[in-house]
Amino acid sequence: MSTRRATETPAELLARLVSFDTTSYRSNLDIIAFIEDYLHGHGVASRRIVSDDGQKSSLYATIGPDGEGGVALSGHTDVVPVDGQTWTSDPFTVRAADGRFYGRGTADMKGFIAAVLAATPDFKRRKLKTPIHFAFSYDEEVGCLGVRPMLAELGKELPRPRMVIVGEPTSMQVVDAHKGPVRWFVEVKGRAAHSSMAPLGVNAITFAARLIGELERIEADLKKNVRNARFDPDYPTLQVTMLEGGTASNIIPISCTFGFEVRALPGLDPAIIERRLRQFAETECLPEMRLVAPEADIAITRKNSVTPFGADRTSDVVALALKLTGQNETHTVSFATEAGLFQEAGAPAVVCGPGDIAQAHTADEWIAESEIAKCAAFLERLGDWAEA
Repeated sequence: MSTRRATETPAELLARLVSFDTTSYRSNLDIIAFIEDYLHGHGVASRRIVSDDGQKSSLYATIGPDGEGGVALSGHTDVVPVDGQTWTSDPFTVRAADGRFYGRGTADMKGFIAAVLAATPDFKRRKLKTPIHFAFSYDEEVGCLGVRPMLAELGKELPRPRMVIVGEPTSMQVVDAHKGPVRWFVEVKGRAAHSSMAPLGVNAITFAARLIGELERIEADLKKNVRNARFDPDYPTLQVTMLEGGTASNIIPISCTFGFEVRALPGLDPAIIERRLRQFAETECLPEMRLVAPEADIAITRKNSVTPFGADRTSDVVALALKLTGQNETHTVSFATEAGLFQEAGAPAVVCGPGDIAQAHTADEWIAESEIAKCAAFLERLGDWAEA
Protein backbone atom coordinates (compact mmCIF):
# COMPACT_ATOMS: atom_id res chain seq x y z
CA MET A 1 0.00 0.00 0.00
CA SER A 2 1.50 3.35 -1.05
CA THR A 3 1.67 6.15 1.47
CA ARG A 4 1.21 9.84 0.97
CA ARG A 5 4.31 11.50 -0.36
CA ALA A 6 5.95 14.35 1.51
CA THR A 7 7.12 16.00 -1.71
CA GLU A 8 4.00 17.39 -3.30
CA THR A 9 4.90 20.92 -4.39
CA PRO A 10 4.74 21.59 -8.13
CA ALA A 11 8.49 22.24 -8.22
CA GLU A 12 9.32 18.94 -6.55
CA LEU A 13 6.92 17.02 -8.75
CA LEU A 14 8.27 18.76 -11.84
CA ALA A 15 11.77 17.57 -10.93
CA ARG A 16 10.52 14.01 -10.64
CA LEU A 17 8.63 14.14 -13.93
CA VAL A 18 11.53 15.65 -15.88
CA SER A 19 13.88 12.97 -14.55
CA PHE A 20 12.07 10.41 -16.70
CA ASP A 21 13.41 10.48 -20.26
CA THR A 22 10.11 10.17 -22.09
CA THR A 23 11.35 11.14 -25.54
CA SER A 24 8.68 9.89 -27.94
CA TYR A 25 10.79 7.04 -29.28
CA ARG A 26 11.16 5.63 -25.74
CA SER A 27 8.70 3.90 -23.44
CA ASN A 28 6.78 6.08 -21.00
CA LEU A 29 5.83 3.26 -18.63
CA ASP A 30 8.15 4.43 -15.84
CA ILE A 31 6.59 7.88 -15.63
CA ILE A 32 3.10 6.35 -15.82
CA ALA A 33 3.99 4.03 -12.94
CA PHE A 34 5.21 7.02 -10.92
CA ILE A 35 2.03 9.02 -11.56
CA GLU A 36 -0.11 5.97 -10.88
CA ASP A 37 1.63 5.33 -7.58
CA TYR A 38 1.47 8.99 -6.59
CA LEU A 39 -2.28 9.11 -7.22
CA HIS A 40 -2.79 5.83 -5.38
CA GLY A 41 -0.95 7.34 -2.43
CA HIS A 42 -3.66 9.98 -2.29
CA GLY A 43 -6.48 7.50 -2.63
CA VAL A 44 -7.10 8.11 -6.33
CA ALA A 45 -7.63 5.09 -8.56
CA SER A 46 -6.50 5.24 -12.18
CA ARG A 47 -6.73 3.12 -15.28
CA ARG A 48 -4.09 2.46 -17.90
CA ILE A 49 -4.82 2.40 -21.63
CA VAL A 50 -1.85 0.45 -22.96
CA SER A 51 -0.49 0.67 -26.51
CA ASP A 52 -0.73 -2.35 -28.80
CA ASP A 53 2.96 -3.17 -28.32
CA GLY A 54 2.73 -2.80 -24.55
CA GLN A 55 5.56 -0.27 -24.43
CA LYS A 56 3.50 2.83 -23.70
CA SER A 57 0.38 3.79 -21.83
CA SER A 58 -2.04 6.60 -21.20
CA LEU A 59 -3.54 7.07 -17.76
CA TYR A 60 -7.05 8.17 -16.81
CA ALA A 61 -8.17 9.02 -13.27
CA THR A 62 -11.22 10.58 -11.66
CA ILE A 63 -11.65 12.52 -8.43
CA GLY A 64 -15.19 13.17 -7.27
CA PRO A 65 -18.53 11.64 -8.22
CA ASP A 66 -18.59 8.64 -10.52
CA GLY A 67 -20.26 8.78 -13.90
CA GLU A 68 -20.29 10.94 -16.97
CA GLY A 69 -19.61 14.67 -17.03
CA GLY A 70 -17.09 16.83 -15.28
CA VAL A 71 -13.88 18.43 -16.45
CA ALA A 72 -10.86 16.56 -17.78
CA LEU A 73 -7.35 17.98 -17.46
CA SER A 74 -5.39 16.68 -20.43
CA GLY A 75 -1.62 16.53 -20.81
CA HIS A 76 0.96 14.45 -22.67
CA THR A 77 3.87 12.72 -20.98
CA ASP A 78 6.22 12.51 -23.98
CA VAL A 79 8.85 15.06 -24.95
CA VAL A 80 10.86 15.85 -28.07
CA PRO A 81 14.49 14.68 -28.46
CA VAL A 82 17.50 16.61 -27.17
CA ASP A 83 19.76 15.11 -29.84
CA GLY A 84 21.84 17.72 -31.64
CA GLN A 85 21.08 20.43 -29.08
CA THR A 86 23.65 22.05 -26.81
CA TRP A 87 22.42 22.26 -23.23
CA THR A 88 24.20 24.01 -20.38
CA SER A 89 22.98 21.37 -17.93
CA ASP A 90 21.53 17.85 -17.95
CA PRO A 91 18.22 18.07 -19.85
CA PHE A 92 16.65 15.49 -17.56
CA THR A 93 17.62 17.14 -14.30
CA VAL A 94 15.68 20.27 -13.40
CA ARG A 95 17.91 23.30 -12.81
CA ALA A 96 16.35 26.22 -10.96
CA ALA A 97 17.79 29.68 -11.63
CA ASP A 98 16.46 33.25 -11.80
CA GLY A 99 12.85 32.24 -11.28
CA ARG A 100 12.96 29.60 -14.00
CA PHE A 101 13.00 25.80 -14.10
CA TYR A 102 15.20 24.43 -16.88
CA GLY A 103 14.83 20.93 -18.32
CA ARG A 104 13.34 19.00 -21.20
CA GLY A 105 9.56 19.10 -20.97
CA THR A 106 9.34 21.81 -18.32
CA ALA A 107 7.25 23.98 -20.64
CA ASP A 108 5.91 21.27 -22.93
CA MET A 109 4.22 20.06 -20.84
CA LYS A 110 5.36 18.50 -17.60
CA GLY A 111 4.92 21.83 -15.83
CA PHE A 112 1.18 21.48 -16.30
CA ILE A 113 1.14 17.84 -15.19
CA ALA A 114 3.18 18.75 -12.10
CA ALA A 115 0.68 21.46 -11.19
CA VAL A 116 -2.23 19.05 -11.68
CA LEU A 117 -0.61 16.36 -9.53
CA ALA A 118 0.22 18.93 -6.85
CA ALA A 119 -3.46 19.92 -6.80
CA THR A 120 -4.54 16.31 -6.21
CA PRO A 121 -4.61 16.50 -2.37
CA ASP A 122 -6.73 19.66 -2.57
CA PHE A 123 -9.14 18.10 -5.07
CA LYS A 124 -9.32 14.97 -2.95
CA ARG A 125 -10.18 16.73 0.32
CA ARG A 126 -12.99 18.72 -1.28
CA LYS A 127 -16.57 17.51 -1.54
CA LEU A 128 -16.68 17.78 -5.29
CA LYS A 129 -20.10 17.90 -6.89
CA THR A 130 -18.55 17.82 -10.35
CA PRO A 131 -15.86 15.22 -11.12
CA ILE A 132 -12.35 16.24 -12.18
CA HIS A 133 -10.61 13.78 -14.49
CA PHE A 134 -6.92 13.46 -15.36
CA ALA A 135 -6.15 12.35 -18.93
CA PHE A 136 -2.41 11.81 -19.44
CA SER A 137 -1.36 10.49 -22.86
CA TYR A 138 1.72 9.51 -24.86
CA ASP A 139 3.14 10.27 -28.33
CA GLU A 140 1.48 13.66 -28.69
CA GLU A 141 4.69 15.01 -30.20
CA VAL A 142 4.52 12.57 -33.11
CA GLY A 143 0.90 13.12 -34.08
CA CYS A 144 -1.33 12.89 -30.98
CA LEU A 145 -1.17 9.11 -31.28
CA GLY A 146 -1.57 8.03 -27.67
CA VAL A 147 -4.69 9.99 -26.90
CA ARG A 148 -6.70 8.25 -29.63
CA PRO A 149 -7.07 4.83 -27.93
CA MET A 150 -8.08 6.67 -24.75
CA LEU A 151 -10.71 8.66 -26.64
CA ALA A 152 -12.10 5.41 -28.04
CA GLU A 153 -12.86 4.33 -24.46
CA LEU A 154 -14.78 7.46 -23.47
CA GLY A 155 -18.36 6.58 -22.74
CA LYS A 156 -17.37 2.90 -22.49
CA GLU A 157 -14.72 1.93 -19.97
CA LEU A 158 -13.95 5.57 -19.16
CA PRO A 159 -16.40 8.31 -18.16
CA ARG A 160 -16.84 10.90 -20.88
CA PRO A 161 -16.06 14.40 -19.56
CA ARG A 162 -18.43 17.23 -20.36
CA MET A 163 -15.48 19.58 -20.84
CA VAL A 164 -11.70 19.28 -21.41
CA ILE A 165 -8.90 21.69 -20.56
CA VAL A 166 -5.75 20.87 -22.52
CA GLY A 167 -2.78 22.27 -20.61
CA GLU A 168 -0.38 23.03 -23.46
CA PRO A 169 1.77 26.14 -22.90
CA THR A 170 -0.32 29.23 -23.66
CA SER A 171 1.01 31.47 -20.85
CA MET A 172 -2.31 30.67 -19.15
CA GLN A 173 -4.23 32.47 -21.89
CA VAL A 174 -7.45 30.88 -23.11
CA VAL A 175 -7.05 29.44 -26.62
CA ASP A 176 -10.22 28.47 -28.46
CA ALA A 177 -8.78 27.63 -31.90
CA HIS A 178 -5.62 26.25 -33.46
CA LYS A 179 -4.36 24.90 -36.75
CA GLY A 180 -4.07 21.19 -37.47
CA PRO A 181 -1.09 19.48 -39.12
CA VAL A 182 -1.68 16.94 -41.87
CA ARG A 183 1.36 15.11 -43.24
CA TRP A 184 1.96 13.12 -46.42
CA PHE A 185 4.79 10.97 -47.78
CA VAL A 186 5.47 10.86 -51.51
CA GLU A 187 7.47 8.15 -53.31
CA VAL A 188 8.55 8.81 -56.89
CA LYS A 189 9.81 5.79 -58.83
CA GLY A 190 11.65 6.33 -62.11
CA ARG A 191 14.23 4.30 -64.02
CA ALA A 192 17.97 4.24 -63.47
CA ALA A 193 20.42 4.81 -66.33
CA HIS A 194 23.98 5.94 -66.87
CA SER A 195 24.01 9.71 -66.66
CA SER A 196 25.63 9.91 -70.09
CA MET A 197 22.53 8.21 -71.52
CA ALA A 198 19.92 10.29 -69.74
CA PRO A 199 17.09 9.69 -72.27
CA LEU A 200 17.11 5.99 -71.31
CA GLY A 201 16.19 6.81 -67.72
CA VAL A 202 13.47 8.61 -65.82
CA ASN A 203 14.87 11.04 -63.27
CA ALA A 204 12.84 10.63 -60.09
CA ILE A 205 14.31 13.78 -58.55
CA THR A 206 13.23 15.86 -61.54
CA PHE A 207 9.63 14.71 -61.26
CA ALA A 208 9.69 15.11 -57.48
CA ALA A 209 10.77 18.71 -58.10
CA ARG A 210 7.78 19.20 -60.39
CA LEU A 211 5.48 17.91 -57.67
CA ILE A 212 7.10 20.24 -55.16
CA GLY A 213 6.54 23.11 -57.58
CA GLU A 214 2.86 22.24 -57.66
CA LEU A 215 2.79 22.29 -53.85
CA GLU A 216 4.22 25.80 -53.97
CA ARG A 217 1.42 26.83 -56.32
CA ILE A 218 -1.16 25.20 -54.03
CA GLU A 219 0.20 27.14 -51.06
CA ALA A 220 0.06 30.37 -53.06
CA ASP A 221 -3.61 29.71 -53.80
CA LEU A 222 -4.31 28.92 -50.13
CA LYS A 223 -2.53 32.09 -49.09
CA LYS A 224 -4.70 34.05 -51.50
CA ASN A 225 -8.06 32.42 -50.82
CA VAL A 226 -8.04 30.89 -47.30
CA ARG A 227 -7.37 33.48 -44.60
CA ASN A 228 -8.27 33.95 -40.95
CA ALA A 229 -7.04 37.13 -39.31
CA ARG A 230 -7.10 35.54 -35.86
CA PHE A 231 -4.04 33.42 -36.74
CA ASP A 232 -0.38 34.24 -37.29
CA PRO A 233 0.36 33.48 -40.06
CA ASP A 234 -3.22 33.99 -41.14
CA TYR A 235 -3.24 31.34 -43.88
CA PRO A 236 -2.56 27.56 -44.06
CA THR A 237 1.18 26.99 -44.43
CA LEU A 238 2.25 24.21 -46.78
CA GLN A 239 5.84 23.04 -46.89
CA VAL A 240 8.14 20.19 -47.86
CA THR A 241 9.85 18.97 -44.70
CA MET A 242 12.00 16.03 -45.90
CA LEU A 243 13.66 15.08 -49.19
CA GLU A 244 15.88 12.16 -50.19
CA GLY A 245 16.93 10.79 -53.58
CA GLY A 246 19.72 9.55 -55.80
CA THR A 247 22.56 7.07 -55.34
CA ALA A 248 25.55 8.46 -57.23
CA SER A 249 26.48 11.48 -59.33
CA ASN A 250 26.70 9.40 -62.54
CA ILE A 251 23.41 7.53 -62.18
CA ILE A 252 19.98 8.83 -63.21
CA PRO A 253 18.12 8.56 -59.88
CA ILE A 254 15.55 5.79 -59.81
CA SER A 255 13.82 7.00 -56.67
CA CYS A 256 13.10 10.13 -54.70
CA THR A 257 10.98 10.51 -51.60
CA PHE A 258 9.77 13.58 -49.79
CA GLY A 259 7.39 14.51 -47.03
CA PHE A 260 5.19 17.57 -46.81
CA GLU A 261 2.67 18.99 -44.39
CA VAL A 262 -0.08 21.56 -44.21
CA ARG A 263 -0.99 23.46 -41.07
CA ALA A 264 -4.69 23.67 -41.80
CA LEU A 265 -6.97 26.39 -40.52
CA PRO A 266 -10.25 25.28 -38.95
CA GLY A 267 -12.71 24.65 -41.77
CA LEU A 268 -10.13 23.68 -44.41
CA ASP A 269 -10.52 20.18 -45.85
CA PRO A 270 -6.95 18.87 -46.37
CA ALA A 271 -8.26 16.34 -48.89
CA ILE A 272 -8.47 19.21 -51.38
CA ILE A 273 -4.68 19.49 -51.34
CA GLU A 274 -4.18 15.77 -51.83
CA ARG A 275 -6.66 15.61 -54.72
CA ARG A 276 -4.97 18.47 -56.51
CA LEU A 277 -1.50 16.95 -56.15
CA ARG A 278 -2.76 13.55 -57.33
CA GLN A 279 -4.36 15.14 -60.37
CA PHE A 280 -1.12 16.93 -61.19
CA ALA A 281 0.83 13.68 -60.83
CA GLU A 282 -1.58 11.77 -63.06
CA THR A 283 -1.85 14.38 -65.81
CA GLU A 284 1.48 16.24 -65.79
CA CYS A 285 4.02 13.68 -64.60
CA LEU A 286 3.09 10.03 -65.03
CA PRO A 287 2.27 10.09 -68.76
CA GLU A 288 5.69 11.51 -69.58
CA MET A 289 7.45 9.15 -67.13
CA ARG A 290 5.71 6.05 -68.51
CA LEU A 291 6.61 6.84 -72.10
CA VAL A 292 10.13 5.75 -71.13
CA ALA A 293 9.43 3.51 -68.12
CA PRO A 294 6.00 1.85 -67.91
CA GLU A 295 6.87 0.79 -64.36
CA ALA A 296 7.28 4.41 -63.21
CA ASP A 297 4.99 5.44 -60.40
CA ILE A 298 4.10 8.14 -57.89
CA ALA A 299 2.63 7.09 -54.55
CA ILE A 300 1.10 9.71 -52.25
CA THR A 301 0.28 8.49 -48.73
CA ARG A 302 -1.28 10.43 -45.90
CA LYS A 303 0.75 9.59 -42.79
CA ASN A 304 -0.94 11.47 -40.00
CA SER A 305 -3.47 14.19 -39.31
CA VAL A 306 -4.48 16.19 -36.27
CA THR A 307 -7.83 17.87 -36.46
CA PRO A 308 -7.80 21.68 -36.59
CA PHE A 309 -9.51 23.00 -33.49
CA GLY A 310 -12.20 25.61 -33.28
CA ALA A 311 -14.37 25.81 -30.19
CA ASP A 312 -17.97 26.87 -30.33
CA ARG A 313 -18.06 30.48 -29.15
CA THR A 314 -20.92 29.53 -26.80
CA SER A 315 -18.95 26.56 -25.42
CA ASP A 316 -19.32 26.05 -21.67
CA VAL A 317 -15.63 25.17 -21.32
CA VAL A 318 -14.52 28.41 -22.99
CA ALA A 319 -16.73 30.37 -20.60
CA LEU A 320 -15.38 28.39 -17.65
CA ALA A 321 -11.74 28.92 -18.64
CA LEU A 322 -12.30 32.66 -19.07
CA LYS A 323 -13.94 32.78 -15.65
CA LEU A 324 -11.13 30.85 -13.96
CA THR A 325 -8.41 32.99 -15.57
CA GLY A 326 -10.25 36.29 -15.12
CA GLN A 327 -9.86 37.04 -18.84
CA ASN A 328 -12.31 38.58 -21.28
CA GLU A 329 -11.01 37.36 -24.64
CA THR A 330 -9.77 34.21 -26.29
CA HIS A 331 -6.72 33.62 -28.49
CA THR A 332 -5.51 31.32 -31.25
CA VAL A 333 -2.23 29.45 -31.77
CA SER A 334 -0.63 27.84 -34.80
CA PHE A 335 0.67 24.76 -32.99
CA ALA A 336 -1.55 21.70 -32.58
CA THR A 337 -2.98 19.89 -29.56
CA GLU A 338 -5.40 17.05 -28.90
CA ALA A 339 -8.23 19.56 -28.30
CA GLY A 340 -9.83 18.95 -31.69
CA LEU A 341 -9.71 15.20 -31.17
CA PHE A 342 -11.47 15.51 -27.81
CA GLN A 343 -14.06 17.74 -29.41
CA GLU A 344 -14.68 15.19 -32.17
CA ALA A 345 -15.13 12.56 -29.44
CA GLY A 346 -17.96 14.58 -27.90
CA ALA A 347 -15.99 16.40 -25.21
CA PRO A 348 -15.75 20.15 -25.99
CA ALA A 349 -12.29 21.50 -25.24
CA VAL A 350 -10.20 24.57 -24.66
CA VAL A 351 -6.42 25.03 -24.45
CA CYS A 352 -4.93 26.78 -21.42
CA GLY A 353 -1.70 25.95 -19.67
CA PRO A 354 1.47 27.36 -18.12
CA GLY A 355 4.62 28.28 -20.00
CA ASP A 356 5.49 29.82 -23.35
CA ILE A 357 5.48 27.76 -26.54
CA ALA A 358 8.56 29.75 -27.62
CA GLN A 359 10.55 27.79 -25.03
CA ALA A 360 9.24 24.37 -26.10
CA HIS A 361 11.54 22.05 -28.06
CA THR A 362 14.56 24.34 -27.53
CA ALA A 363 17.90 23.74 -25.86
CA ASP A 364 17.70 24.86 -22.21
CA GLU A 365 13.91 24.66 -22.35
CA TRP A 366 12.42 26.43 -19.35
CA ILE A 367 9.24 27.47 -17.61
CA ALA A 368 8.88 30.43 -15.28
CA GLU A 369 8.09 29.62 -11.68
CA SER A 370 5.42 32.33 -11.88
CA GLU A 371 3.67 30.41 -14.67
CA ILE A 372 3.36 27.30 -12.52
CA ALA A 373 2.05 29.46 -9.69
CA LYS A 374 -0.60 30.92 -12.01
CA CYS A 375 -1.60 27.41 -13.06
CA ALA A 376 -1.81 26.29 -9.42
CA ALA A 377 -4.14 29.22 -8.65
CA PHE A 378 -6.22 28.35 -11.73
CA LEU A 379 -6.59 24.76 -10.50
CA GLU A 380 -7.56 25.94 -7.03
CA ARG A 381 -10.33 28.03 -8.56
CA LEU A 382 -11.36 25.01 -10.61
CA GLY A 383 -11.69 23.09 -7.35
CA ASP A 384 -13.86 25.85 -5.93
CA TRP A 385 -16.10 25.70 -9.00
CA ALA A 386 -16.37 21.89 -8.95
CA GLU A 387 -17.28 21.98 -5.25
CA ALA A 388 -19.95 24.68 -5.52
